[in-house]
Amino acid sequence: MAKTVTLPGGETVPALGQGTWFMGELPARRPDEIAALRAGIELGLTLVDTAEMYGDGRTEELVGAALKDGFREQVFLVSKVYPHNASRAGVIAACERSLRRLGTDRLDLYLLHWRGSHPFEDTIAGFETLQKAGKIRHWGVSNLDTDDMEELLDAGGRACAVNQILYNPSRRGPEFDLLPFQQERGIPTMAYSPIEQGRLPRGGALGRVASKHGVDPFQVALAWVLRRPDVIAIPKAASLDHVKANVAARDLVLDADDLADIDGDFPPPRRKRSLEML
Repeated sequence: MAKTVTLPGGETVPALGQGTWFMGELPARRPDEIAALRAGIELGLTLVDTAEMYGDGRTEELVGAALKDGFREQVFLVSKVYPHNASRAGVIAACERSLRRLGTDRLDLYLLHWRGSHPFEDTIAGFETLQKAGKIRHWGVSNLDTDDMEELLDAGGRACAVNQILYNPSRRGPEFDLLPFQQERGIPTMAYSPIEQGRLPRGGALGRVASKHGVDPFQVALAWVLRRPDVIAIPKAASLDHVKANVAARDLVLDADDLADIDGDFPPPRRKRSLEML
C-alpha cells in the first residue's frame, strides 16, 4: 500500500504527489504534460499541486485540462494564492479565478503562497468564508518559518492543514526547529523541489546509495524526503518516464547505513537557519 500522510482533520493524502511549477508555459509541451499528469494520477500520485502564480495562470489551465474526463474526482487538488491577493476579500476573488482556470467547483487545499503585507487574521477570514461556501475544503500556508507559524496559530490559524516549504537533502535547515514545531502540532510538511530541480549531485553519497539499490541518485533523494512520516513530496514530472521514476522512488526504503552516508555529504543542521525559498 502506498504511503499516506494524515492531515490535522484526519483525512489522509498520498505522501507522494505531483508538482506543476514551470508546466503549461510552452504550448508544444502541453500534450506530454497532460499525459504525464494523468499517468501519475493513474499510478497513485493523486495529490496535484499548482498555484495562480505559475505561468500567470497557464499552469492552472493546464491542470484543469488534465483533470477533465473523470480525473478530477480522483485528485486531491491544491492551489496557492499570491500574498498580495490574500486580503479578506482578495483571497475570495483569487480563489474564484483559480477555480475557473482549473475548471472545478472546489479546491481540496488552498495555501497562502508566502507571507505578505496582509494580516494573517484577514487571510484566515477569507479562507473560512471560502470553506463555508464549499469552495475550499482545507487551507494552509507555504514558505512560513517557525516564528511565522507561531504568529499564524496565535492569529486563529489552528485549522492550518499544511505548510509547504523547500526541503531536500541540500536544504535541511527546517529540521532544526520548523519540522519539530509542526510535528508536535500535527501539521504536516509539504516539500517542494525535493530533488532541488535536478541540481543535486549525482555522485557522492547519493550516487553510492543509488548504485547499492540499482536506482537513480534523484530517486534516492526523493526517497530520503519521503522517509519522514509527516512529509508530502511534490516533485514535478513533465514526462511519462519521469513519472515512473518518481513512483519507483516511492517504494525505495533507505536503511540506516544509507541515511548515515547521506548525512556525511549533507549534514543535519546544528543551529537555526532562516527558511530558504526558490
